[in-house]
Amino acid sequence: MHALCAVMALAADTTPAPVTDALHGRSFTDEWRWLESLEKDSPEVAAWTTTQIDRTRSTLESLPCRERIAATLEPLLKLPSVGMPSMHGEWCFFGERTGDQNQAVLKVQKGTDPALRARAITLIDPNAMDANGLISLDWNAPSDDGTLIAYGTSRAGSEMSELHVMEVGGARLGDTITGKVNFEGWTPTNDGFLYSALRDPKDPYSREVRFHVMGSDPASDRLIAKQTNPSEIPFAGLSRCGRWMVLGFSRGWQANDLSVADFEAWRKGSGDPKAIEIAKGLPARFSPIGFEGDRMLMMTTLDSPRGRLVAVDLKQPARADWKDVIPEPKDEVLESVGLTKGGMVASFTRHVCTRLERFDRSGRSLGEILLPGLGSASVSLDEDRTDAFLSYTSYNEPRSVYYVPSLADPKPASWWKPSVPIDLSKWTVERVRVASKDGTLVPLFMVRRVDLTPNGDRPCLLYGYGGFNVSLEPGFNPSIAAWIEAGGVYAVANLRGGGEYGEAWHEAGMLDRKQNVFDDFYACAEWLIGNRWTSPSRLAIQGGSNGGLLTGVAVTQRPDLFAAAISAVPLLDMLRYHQFLLAKYWVPEYGSADDAKQFEWLSAYSPYHNLKPGTKYPAVLFTAGENDSRVHPLHARKMAARMQAMNAGRTDAKPILLWVDRDAGHGQGKPLAARIRDQVDQWSFLMWQTGLCGPAK
Repeated sequence: MHALCAVMALAADTTPAPVTDALHGRSFTDEWRWLESLEKDSPEVAAWTTTQIDRTRSTLESLPCRERIAATLEPLLKLPSVGMPSMHGEWCFFGERTGDQNQAVLKVQKGTDPALRARAITLIDPNAMDANGLISLDWNAPSDDGTLIAYGTSRAGSEMSELHVMEVGGARLGDTITGKVNFEGWTPTNDGFLYSALRDPKDPYSREVRFHVMGSDPASDRLIAKQTNPSEIPFAGLSRCGRWMVLGFSRGWQANDLSVADFEAWRKGSGDPKAIEIAKGLPARFSPIGFEGDRMLMMTTLDSPRGRLVAVDLKQPARADWKDVIPEPKDEVLESVGLTKGGMVASFTRHVCTRLERFDRSGRSLGEILLPGLGSASVSLDEDRTDAFLSYTSYNEPRSVYYVPSLADPKPASWWKPSVPIDLSKWTVERVRVASKDGTLVPLFMVRRVDLTPNGDRPCLLYGYGGFNVSLEPGFNPSIAAWIEAGGVYAVANLRGGGEYGEAWHEAGMLDRKQNVFDDFYACAEWLIGNRWTSPSRLAIQGGSNGGLLTGVAVTQRPDLFAAAISAVPLLDMLRYHQFLLAKYWVPEYGSADDAKQFEWLSAYSPYHNLKPGTKYPAVLFTAGENDSRVHPLHARKMAARMQAMNAGRTDAKPILLWVDRDAGHGQGKPLAARIRDQVDQWSFLMWQTGLCGPAK
């Protein structure tokens, strides 16, 4: 029996009857509701998924360009990498992955001399913890003096981090905490730390902030704050000196409450912290970056959607008494500020590219740190030091690490730079601004070979995200090499909903304004077509997570505009998304169908509910992770099933494929072989559907 026929026969023989829901006076019939179960809970879902996986593997592995793509990508995806170093006492910590390692390891060396890097000590090696490379190092947090380190590990992409502690250069200690742990800060004497974790690992809305005393039983850890609302997440932090404890609740990606308490007074006393309220119920973000006695330096978007740095006197914390240190920039976004000994370094973005500027603690400019070009940069600082590390990357330049010996006279020197087995001088990057439906100018980057000119028929991949204040900054992506070398154009759209132009840009693409994101995406696609770079028959789109929602909507709203789409770990059923895993966290971003007003805009674009029989849709590859703790694999399963059912019997239907990785989650922590397989799968599919690959065997 043909694989697709087998899929349909299985569904017809074993599936329950369709379920009809009534929402706000409208009814919706869901014939694939049974696919909302995980495989471990449903043999029927497991059998159906196996058939889908087999069909997808058979299809993709028969493509004639697969071997060529693998030959190009494998050496690039095996390139060694070094993470941004951080300095703690006399120690320099950095992540490193050699070409054949499944997971990056954490290394440490004394001092900052790059000549010592080859002799650095391997401190934490997740590869030694699992022969299949399924355990990953999620995060690490050295103490300020570098003598202790807390770190989190998880398995198979679950992101359920388990906290451990070890002595640097010594033994692992007995302090272990489970429950998707986030580390929140060491005490100055290293005798304890703040952390947050799920009280009940099965309840994603049970996060608590606690204080752990080293060597004690975590069951006795003192409670500081707990989650009582699914859309509000507690967090905490400690000042460098240990005097001040920061407490807050995040409300979505655009706002949080904030208070400050005397940590030592709380530790010596009993009951709740006696907090100084800084902000409560305000539609803005408040992020402390450091303390000087009773003076707190804090970034905020309050009355400043592009960000500003203010000083708050904790003896007079009223908003009227806040003092601007770095005012809101006029044509840039203040992304971050880091403290150095006696100074600060601020990171700005202008039209998505980074600019770094030095300041003294009063906010007086000391000049820029010059970067190699238009790209993305970040700095690693320590408030007791005057040196720094810097990383830089762009679409045609791999990420490199530089050392700055003195911020008083910043002259970055190369600390680590990868050797790439392709000639990147043959690539070019172009940045344009495209007018969206309402006239808003949207940045669009194009990466291509220098020798390519518009001819109206170039294969083109358009990538986007557009949500959660996430900015798509320029960065080297080795996986696009096969596409670029074969003559494809790679385009990245900086859509509203992201953070590229500050909080106003983010808010313009959330809740009832989400359609702006999709319209921006279509405008970029139409610009590529109108400027003769491509045509609808050779234009593909790609996105993951919120970007998977983007491509799912694009397929249903503008099927005429695209030849193919990849919708990776996507949200697609927007009427039920908030009922699964931790998705209630995203209600401030999307809204909820439980609310009649929000239901209207969600139902208007929900991809699963806007599929129309008889429509010729682009080819789609849906991907999901069975262990995904963020986006439930039901979205990809149900959407693929409905589209396949609509295509049944149509001779002109394009393929709808589903790949569910049973050893993965949302994408983090995958072993090397799985990452290579995924990239070869996706580029084979895209080249096949845009004419760069040839027909399946």
